[in-house]
Amino acid sequence: MNRKIIYLINPISGTEEKTAIKNLVSRKTREKGIEFEILSTSPHGNYESLKKKISKESITDIVVCGGDGTVNAVVAALQKIKVNVGIIPMGSGNGLAYAAKIPKQASKALEIIFAGHAALTDAFYINDQFSCMLCGIGFDALVAHEFAKEKRRGLQTYIKVSTIHFFKAKPYHFEIIVRGKSFKTEAFFISIANSNQFGNNFTIAPQASLADGLLDVVVVKKMNKFVLPFSVISQATGINALHQTNDFTSKKNILYLQTDSITIRNLEMAPFHIDGDPKETQEEFKIQIVKNCFRLLQP
Repeated sequence: MNRKIIYLINPISGTEEKTAIKNLVSRKTREKGIEFEILSTSPHGNYESLKKKISKESITDIVVCGGDGTVNAVVAALQKIKVNVGIIPMGSGNGLAYAAKIPKQASKALEIIFAGHAALTDAFYINDQFSCMLCGIGFDALVAHEFAKEKRRGLQTYIKVSTIHFFKAKPYHFEIIVRGKSFKTEAFFISIANSNQFGNNFTIAPQASLADGLLDVVVVKKMNKFVLPFSVISQATGINALHQTNDFTSKKNILYLQTDSITIRNLEMAPFHIDGDPKETQEEFKIQIVKNCFRLLQP
């Protein structure tokens, strides 16, 4: 089967990096004898027009040269369409790419794209909003909102913003309904993940799989703030075991569970993000897995 690739590249910054990636994908794809086109990403995240183009021109692969927010917007538009999605990681966190073992180096990511191995991958909905990797309510969403205001991006800026707001952080009240049980808790943040990543190779849900039909839910409860970093590290390193029962009265600092659906009542209107992009918060979140949602090119 002849392949036809569309590369989506953000044109806004006009940096040397973007010029370099255009030159690299053009040269490497021509060397492979594969037909391709380079298009600009949408500033408004609207990719509905791609559907007709894929059908009309028999496009086989859409490759996103960008971060998790752009990947999420593209996949949201193309879910269930017979096309492969590839990633050349160029974002601040690149959580989905790292979860799928796609390397940061563009030339190595291209090798995976040319190899053409695509695997069905899950995603999920939060009310009527789509996510292909991670959403969060509470402190991590507050950081996402503040990070979005910064002129400079990148890991150093994210760490700076996180540190500043850590000392102001407070727990929020939530009601959680899962596996037919309802319980109330105070938590600094709640992460709902389809991947094991927060981004930048920091693991939040060690047991997560991109294709197991389950959401990984991490509830970081109210605790002494000096204990909080050590508890999160314990979660990241896999010391904190999955919660296997329907009894959620555990006194553990972090509750870690898997489910295909969950409802979270946001009793104090804690901030909210999807795949690192700040979103308007809501009083209630109904979250549901979408199995085999899209085909992701990966090793």
